[in-house]
Amino acid sequence: MHTLPRSARWLGLAGLIPFFATIFLAAYGPEELEGFAMAALGTYGAVILSFLGAVHWGLALADPAGRGALGRLLLGVLPALVAWVALLLEPGHSLLALGLGILGTAGVETLANRRGLLPPGYLALRWVLSIGAATCLLAGAWWFWGY
Repeated sequence: MHTLPRSARWLGLAGLIPFFATIFLAAYGPEELEGFAMAALGTYGAVILSFLGAVHWGLALADPAGRGALGRLLLGVLPALVAWVALLLEPGHSLLALGLGILGTAGVETLANRRGLLPPGYLALRWVLSIGAATCLLAGAWWFWGY
């Protein structure tokens, strides 16, 4: 992870703030803001899942004749489609789908990393961010279902 620019590491970690803030607001904020917090969590989760796909779209376009170009393009599109479908679901299922989508994308990226298709240090940061984001999204689903 330390091979990445320091700004990428800090901005990536700062991207977790809305996840944790919305969970905190749902748990400890005024009751009338709970629905807003869950909607904000799901919306941000969908935006981030789409962003994760965009990373791979950019890698594919930077090296269109390179190894894995088709797979990268698919990985560039699928997270956005999953995010869109997730937003159409009822809130608990939406948060569950988004959390699993983020972890699933990281899983596929792990396979791509084994083939040498990712920049050095990317995957380590990606897993830290994915675990943080998915934990909040899955906690939100759990919270929504009243556990």
